[in-house]
Amino acid sequence: MRKLISLIALALLTLSAAYAQKVNQYGVAVQSDRLDVEAQDGILVLASPNSAYKLWFDIRVQADAAVFTGAPAFADKIGNGVSIRRARFAVKGQVDENWYGEFDMDLANGLVELKDAIVRYTGVPNLELQVGNFKENFSIQRNTTSRYLQFMERPMVCSALTPSRHLGINAKYAKDWLWASLGWFGPEIAGSEEWTYIADNNKDFGYNAGYSITGKLVLRPLFKMDNASLHLGGAVSYRTPKVSVEKYGNYRASSRNSTSINRKKYLDTDNLPGYDHNLLWTVELAGHWKGLRYEAAYVQDNVAFKADAADPTPKKFWGWYAQAGYLLFGGSQRYDANGGKYTKVKPGKKWGDVELCARYEYCDLNSGMVFGGAAEAYTLGLNYWVTNNVKMQLNYQFNNNDRYANGKNKLFVGLDEAGNPTKDFGKIASKSAGVDYHMLAVRFEIDF
Repeated sequence: MRKLISLIALALLTLSAAYAQKVNQYGVAVQSDRLDVEAQDGILVLASPNSAYKLWFDIRVQADAAVFTGAPAFADKIGNGVSIRRARFAVKGQVDENWYGEFDMDLANGLVELKDAIVRYTGVPNLELQVGNFKENFSIQRNTTSRYLQFMERPMVCSALTPSRHLGINAKYAKDWLWASLGWFGPEIAGSEEWTYIADNNKDFGYNAGYSITGKLVLRPLFKMDNASLHLGGAVSYRTPKVSVEKYGNYRASSRNSTSINRKKYLDTDNLPGYDHNLLWTVELAGHWKGLRYEAAYVQDNVAFKADAADPTPKKFWGWYAQAGYLLFGGSQRYDANGGKYTKVKPGKKWGDVELCARYEYCDLNSGMVFGGAAEAYTLGLNYWVTNNVKMQLNYQFNNNDRYANGKNKLFVGLDEAGNPTKDFGKIASKSAGVDYHMLAVRFEIDF
């Protein structure tokens, strides 16, 4: 009888285990783990108490408005406007101790654009290997997330010359005083337009996708300090023609005047044919002490052309910026040691904190017989960090464009001898040349 009872108990335990076993949609047995759900500084996080598994959302909305005044009478009108600057939706996951994945897209103004699509391995101490579509490690300003920028937009030289997201592979080492990165990158993968050009050029012409090799080194002598940092960085990038929305084998650099609402690109080299390669480099200085944060960088792009190009002489485009911000009510700035950039502030009061910022910037796209224009801008910013998730920004900016900044011959830059507006800088007879104007812009942002 005891033997029969034991057999029945064993059968029941086996049956219970069978029912407890989880299967996926394909009928395959899987391991199951309950997750804890919590809000970490207003971000929804699902994490396992028994393993390294963690999943969280990164959602961001930025609503902008801007008005423009003071442009000369001959200039093309600048329309005041509003926009959803960013409407980002990202899912990020730590699958286990060594593997991380991320998918990020932007839905701003009804347009779908891929941002980050990342596979990352961190199984070697202090080393990070990453594959996918992400920002090249070149510029601290470009790599700082838009959530934590001191101004509404990055400087013109960053928009015109520094690389952003491309499909590639990258290795990064970060420990104590040393931060180093090296990556190989292909074309930009952003939306259907870019992918259509890549596919069509591959199919119809057999064009290579192109590549770039980008390396960066950062020294951080104050790594032991909690309330201060010093970031001394330099980067170089060798770049070849890539398949993109521009005509294959052409080089082009362009930028708006640090605003997304005024859509006029006063600075624009237009497409330069016969492009062979370019060598892009930068040096940067950044740091913080308690509530003070400062940053400056110089960027230069040396562009080489083929011997049979219409204009084979090398070109040099360059620019620089310097900016600083201070938290007025006792807050602290923060440095992201693993990312080699700055992150969200620590407010000094229960109601938040206010950051006063100033920036000067200059960008020059004139070189040889290429007149892409040059411009400088002076910006004052006021940031109200309401909570960990809500931020308001107010920017005043004065833009000073030179006589060559005509948006590849599309914009008026002065008056000719007859007193008529002209787009040809060679025909300007008036003392005033180039479009100067003032901008007042505001942003409301929420992250969750």
